[in-house]
Amino acid sequence: MKIFAIGRNYIDHAKELNNAIPLEPMFFMKPDTALIHNNRPFFYPDFTAELHYEVEIVLKLNKVGKSVDEKFASRYYNEIGIGIDFTARDLQAKCKQNGTPWEIAKAFDGSAPVSNFVPKNQFIDVNNINFRLDINGVTVQTGNTKDLIFSFEKVISHISRYITIKIGDLIFTGTPAGVGEVKIGDRLQAYIENELMLDFYVR
Repeated sequence: MKIFAIGRNYIDHAKELNNAIPLEPMFFMKPDTALIHNNRPFFYPDFTAELHYEVEIVLKLNKVGKSVDEKFASRYYNEIGIGIDFTARDLQAKCKQNGTPWEIAKAFDGSAPVSNFVPKNQFIDVNNINFRLDINGVTVQTGNTKDLIFSFEKVISHISRYITIKIGDLIFTGTPAGVGEVKIGDRLQAYIENELMLDFYVR
């Protein structure tokens, strides 16, 4: 099982970090040890002093595919969830400065808490899904999939051009604006269309 994550897929988020708007999807990967299931706590790692949350809609893939045509890509996922792409922002800044890969800032153990998944046919329009993140009862991020730079189908097609996608693979589809720091003791609650999907603490 593979975890793909799309970077800079909402214009306002790219702008808030002073990043260029991408011309094609950019993705990185996390190992399966990054996953946290069943609302288990996230333990703040000792190698960062600037840990950021990034809430994202997550797709679960249901078919094997290579070089999937965008017009058929909707057939390759059938479930939707929500997750957090935890980012060691201080380490990421060093990686950017040095021109080195981002894995230590993005792919560390526990960096991908994820909710349970629901069938995509529960949504009237997957290109118009509202989602949000609350921390300690205060909304810190809101997003809607209509604002994606690259659609779910474009992302699936692009990834599969380079890497074969398989059943059970996950795609974190990008975060909207509003990212920020978390602290030990914080409670994170992520919602899709006002339904609480993810609820855990930082320890």
